[in-house]
Amino acid sequence: MASRNFYIQMIVRVVLLTLTALLFAFSVLKVWYFLLFLSLVALVAQVHALIIFINRTNRKIAYFFDAIKNEDFTLRFPERVAIKSFKELNQSLNRVNSLIQEVHLQLQMREKYYQEILKQANIGIMTFNEKGHILFSNPTLEKLFNHSPLNHIKQLKKIDAKLYEIFETFKPFERKMFQLTNEREQIQLALKSTSVVLDEKPLLLVVVQDINEELDEKETDSWIRLIRVLTHEIMNTITPITSISEAILKYYHNDKGEVVDQLDKDKIVSAERGLEVIRSQGNDLMDFVQSYRSFLSVPKPDKKLVDAKKLFEKVQVLMQRDLNEGVEILWKQEVEDLAFFIDEKQLTQVLINLVKNAIHSLETQPSGIIEVIAGVDNKNRKYIIVKDNGPGIPEEMIDEIFVPFFTTKEKGTGIGLSLSRQIVQLHGGSLKLYSKPNVETTFTLTF
Repeated sequence: MASRNFYIQMIVRVVLLTLTALLFAFSVLKVWYFLLFLSLVALVAQVHALIIFINRTNRKIAYFFDAIKNEDFTLRFPERVAIKSFKELNQSLNRVNSLIQEVHLQLQMREKYYQEILKQANIGIMTFNEKGHILFSNPTLEKLFNHSPLNHIKQLKKIDAKLYEIFETFKPFERKMFQLTNEREQIQLALKSTSVVLDEKPLLLVVVQDINEELDEKETDSWIRLIRVLTHEIMNTITPITSISEAILKYYHNDKGEVVDQLDKDKIVSAERGLEVIRSQGNDLMDFVQSYRSFLSVPKPDKKLVDAKKLFEKVQVLMQRDLNEGVEILWKQEVEDLAFFIDEKQLTQVLINLVKNAIHSLETQPSGIIEVIAGVDNKNRKYIIVKDNGPGIPEEMIDEIFVPFFTTKEKGTGIGLSLSRQIVQLHGGSLKLYSKPNVETTFTLTF
């Protein structure tokens, strides 16, 4: 309505201005000096009035937008004015101002609500820009780092120089682990980054979490499972030794418990056989301990760039002798010119172990297929997948499958998968298992 009245007034003023201009021109032609003077005065007055009229409206709108820009919602335009169009314009501007003020207050309340959530969160949260200026850090982060306030990532040098190096080189979607040692304790931190854009400026958001409790629980659980397996293996080996030793000792005592001077031939033969069993069990126990020692003494990887095709060809040649009839291995490379920064010898052993396990699982399958796939995922991480269509791994065994010395094979040592995972972790990667019974089993090495 305000714009309509403004439009009508503008038309009226322009029409009057035009008529006055025509009158002025007519007076010039007729040389009517008095009318010429009056029309000239009227023309100047109307132009001046039009300029004031337009400027007054423009000035109000300019004041209105300046006030909004400065978040000043106290500006009010008078609604008791004589000109109806100005009254309606002022009412409209006041109404819009109230609506914007209401939205602004709601946004402020929402922002405070989110900030309060971030402050109360039990994980550390930080955002900083390309120059390293920290725009936000919640109290949990300052408590973890034992430093407040945090304004720039260079302050992290005072906490730990290596921590500063991590933040300085952090890229979006990276995950890193860091052990922070301070005067009070040692804490294990998990750091995860992601990119955000605020006011068209790129920022890096980093989430920092103390995972000491989770690691302690995992460690305790791992020790329990390991001790369970070790106890089982050692008891299986020692029990026959104990029972046979007791049986042999009885040969050297009579019913009264006295030591006998001579043994008959049958008892000597039985004792010899018993000692052979004891020796065999002792050797098995020594082999078991030796495999444990080898598990604990994995050398540091001697890493270099290895072409994926070359790595696959090497494993393929080494696996020819173990391949069963009815089992087909497919070697796939999803990305051309793919290379891994690895210890070739160690990763070859890992792949051989995974492929051998897949072949073993397909012994009862009429048509077994193993796929070994190399590629790069959407986070630019290189991976190798070993997949088979065997019977799979039961859900209750998935948590045990990487426990050292746990095995489902009659002649297995139970260190293959745990050793493989350790080797991959030494490379800075991960080895994960996914199994759907009677559909597929997938081991994924991610670097």
